[in-house]
Amino acid sequence: MRSSLRTLESARRDLEAGDFSWACFKAHQAAEKALKALLWGIGRPRVGRSLVHLLSYLAESTGVEPPEAITYACAVLSKYYTTTRYPDVWSEGIPEDYYSRREAEEAIGLAEEVIRWVEGLWRGLLRRG
Repeated sequence: MRSSLRTLESARRDLEAGDFSWACFKAHQAAEKALKALLWGIGRPRVGRSLVHLLSYLAESTGVEPPEAITYACAVLSKYYTTTRYPDVWSEGIPEDYYSRREAEEAIGLAEEVIRWVEGLWRGLLRRG
């Protein structure tokens, strides 16, 4: 989880520097690290980059259905894994041409939601024993 939070801080710095594609990518990474931390914590580690699939696996593993807002956040953030980094994804230009401050701010906000939800779920699971 510490790595998730540090990655989120790095995304915020990228946002302030105007590196919006990187802020979006790092928001994805922060959410991915949080989901994987929880999966490791419950003894069900998983590989992969799709937040949608990690979330589904987490729900299956814990029996806890994620709220719609978290499902939405994971769907949006999953789209930032590849397109934010590779110029050959785009027919013209580079990733930095395609992302805005607004998208970066939204991505960071969505990652924050996922991280808060993961932290709350972890506390709840600890209470259940």
